[in-house]
Amino acid sequence: MKKILILHTGGTIAMAEAADGGVLPGEQNPLNAAHFDLAEADLTVENIFNIPSEHITPSHMLRLHDRLVGADQEFDGVVITHGTDTLEETSFFLDATLGLTIPVVMTGAMRSSNELGADGLYNFQTALRVALDEQSRQRGVLVVMNDEIHAARFVTKTHTTNVATFASPIAGPVGIVTKKKILYLYDLPAEKTYPVQSVAYNIPVIKAYAGMDGRLLKLLAETGINGIVIEALGAGNLGEDAARGVQALLAAAIPVVIVSRSLNGIAEPVYDYLGGGVQLEKDGAIFATVVNGQKARLKLLIGLDNQLSQAALTNFLHEF
Repeated sequence: MKKILILHTGGTIAMAEAADGGVLPGEQNPLNAAHFDLAEADLTVENIFNIPSEHITPSHMLRLHDRLVGADQEFDGVVITHGTDTLEETSFFLDATLGLTIPVVMTGAMRSSNELGADGLYNFQTALRVALDEQSRQRGVLVVMNDEIHAARFVTKTHTTNVATFASPIAGPVGIVTKKKILYLYDLPAEKTYPVQSVAYNIPVIKAYAGMDGRLLKLLAETGINGIVIEALGAGNLGEDAARGVQALLAAAIPVVIVSRSLNGIAEPVYDYLGGGVQLEKDGAIFATVVNGQKARLKLLIGLDNQLSQAALTNFLHEF
């Protein structure tokens, strides 16, 4: 029999719809009463939080991290239930910092427990099945929703309300769940993980737009931020004035990470003019491979906490 640790954190999967139509957490998590016919599982259940995922901060992620350090010495797998709005960030943070060999599976719901067509219990059961499957070992943190298995490094929420909201635009799902089987479609290269001790870093994420004024970036350079992530245009480009703002940030020794604001594709330096990716990189900006803005922010946070050199930080942000 496999020992599975279940950590409940709250979110829609643990909420109910009130008489006025509003969805909110109750005093008791309804998942605590869930029962599944899984004879091969010995479940240990802990309610580590019971909050909406919008209230999740890196400090909460660090508490989850600290709870899971060494979990592979006691458990054969972990399932974490979580709200969907920041699920991709928590899963990425744990994936980049833990390096556990046992399955760590995150899941959630798009419909609260008393809504018609509620998907929480089904996703919960599916996540347990994935965590119990021997094939799920050494795959990093996985996100299981809607009969699909996604790698934390690629997955993102793509729709505000649809139950099929989670997708991996660049790589596609790493596996699928059928009525009887867990099927993995491909293997991922092993990634480097770093320990984390503190998340006390101020790293804003800014989305670029046509005619972006560089004064905002220059003002941020004077506020003592620890770094910044810019969701740039196209493959990683900015307007001329915004590019001058980046130069002010770099002159203040503030790390600048470039990703694309596009849903799909990879940011990379292509164009060689003021604001083009080639010149941004020459100035010292770092292009993050694959990850979106919110994940690049966490990756930069982890790199800063480990006091990585410029070269090591660049390599870390380039890896996927």
